[in-house]
Amino acid sequence: MYKRKLKALDYYQHENFTLNDDLQFRNLLVWLENKKIRHYKIEDRTKFNDVTSSEWPETLTKYLKDLGCHVTNSDTPTILDWLLGLAVRLDYEDNADAYKDLTSENLAALKIDKPKIKSDNPLDNLDFEHPDFKAGIASLAQLLQIPRHSDHLITLQAVSKLVKARLSAESLKSSGSSVSTQDIPKEIPLEQCILGFDTGDYVTNEAAKILRLLHVRNLRELQTHINEAIVAAQTITANPKTDERLGKVGR
Repeated sequence: MYKRKLKALDYYQHENFTLNDDLQFRNLLVWLENKKIRHYKIEDRTKFNDVTSSEWPETLTKYLKDLGCHVTNSDTPTILDWLLGLAVRLDYEDNADAYKDLTSENLAALKIDKPKIKSDNPLDNLDFEHPDFKAGIASLAQLLQIPRHSDHLITLQAVSKLVKARLSAESLKSSGSSVSTQDIPKEIPLEQCILGFDTGDYVTNEAAKILRLLHVRNLRELQTHINEAIVAAQTITANPKTDERLGKVGR
């Protein structure tokens, strides 16, 4: 909601900002005052800069009143939107000469005149929204017996995970044999999976089964990594190199 304004103001955390974090909200308002709005003199910002103070809400009320903002403290989304709008306006006034030539016509011309870089990678030239691309993903998912998702890119992610887990060169080498589409396990109905407890709601039970299956899969992968670590350690400890010249028998 606020990302575009924060990015336009060069806020250092515009990608990770969340309004649900009160400390982030306070730090952002302090940054706006110190960097963009600058309504108070530097020596008068001490109380406002102390975001951990128990009196900070009262300080914010006074600050908003001094700015002419009549929004109450409890309406933090409106407060932030109002202050961001003020900061953008003041930032524009400070740099009006730099922005006056940035009209829609000039921006369109810049896009046209921008040199196009040709890539040798054919994947860079793919149109991921083209009907043929979507049809190809659907055919591949059907071939690999993967349920289709409404978002074709999510289906593509599922195809990628299956290929990496079962059809990649490493997986084929570890299995010692080639794998055909007939060897891929078929979809197991959730009705055949035992949950072990009952939540009292059918939908919740089905979701819990899925989470349990994913948990078991993660445990299997963890056990595989542990076994590989044990084998690697045993190759060193089970066959130590000795120097017989240092041996001594008797006195």
